[in-house]
Amino acid sequence: MVRIGMVNYINTAPIYEIWKERTLPAEWQMIEGQPSQLNALLAEDRIDMGFVSSYAYAAHPARYQILADLSISATGPVGSVFLFSQLRPEDLDGKLMILSGQSDTSIRLVKIILEEFYRVKPRYGVGDVYGASAHTRGVSAVLAIGDDALRLKAEGRYPVQLDLGEIWHKVTGLPFVFSVCAVREAFLAEQPETARAIRQTLVECREQGTLRMAEICDRVARRIPMDCEACSRYLMGIEHDLTPVKILALERFFQYLVDRGEAPAETLPLKIFQ
Repeated sequence: MVRIGMVNYINTAPIYEIWKERTLPAEWQMIEGQPSQLNALLAEDRIDMGFVSSYAYAAHPARYQILADLSISATGPVGSVFLFSQLRPEDLDGKLMILSGQSDTSIRLVKIILEEFYRVKPRYGVGDVYGASAHTRGVSAVLAIGDDALRLKAEGRYPVQLDLGEIWHKVTGLPFVFSVCAVREAFLAEQPETARAIRQTLVECREQGTLRMAEICDRVARRIPMDCEACSRYLMGIEHDLTPVKILALERFFQYLVDRGEAPAETLPLKIFQ
């Protein structure tokens, strides 16, 4: 049995909806979850590979490799990773901010953006960012990702809505890679050809999904809910490849983490499995 982790947000639909249609080996078991859940499963050897937060690789670089040409990324606005705030980011120093616990990468990214780019340091907590009670607890801002971010953006609860992918791109000139497809070194030692076959299948699903985007949007938009046109705009902004410039972007992000003491020095250079 090969256990494969798949993010259960609609941002993976261009790959996952095609995957579910295909006749695949029975031993390829797909396990769905939020990014942080998949991070934990991979760290506990309860999945063998899968889409995990980019930070999951940086936290344990000796244990994993990154599958080539696969990611969840964006060049500019990502549309589903937001700092929602009652105040301008420059005014958040010392203010309470609630972070979504669903993505380890986005937590590190928002801290880099606020602390390194804007030079402010809020007080951070982790909790329910979608719950209406957030406004009654002295919360000035929230970090929301995935489907929660799509809902909050549509509802317009917060006057300031900062797309973290857009901010990163404006400052660095680079895309941002929110998720990589990582594989355990121990699994690669035993089944490199199986890992290679799964990687190729995921790439083929991505290519087919790109061609069938309108159909996929019609299928998944109701989960948010959002109209098909908005869903199409969103999914067209999500990228699932890992080009050389995105590898450079990952290295820039990881260098921030190393410099901030949030990742070991051996995170770099990256290990890419072809």
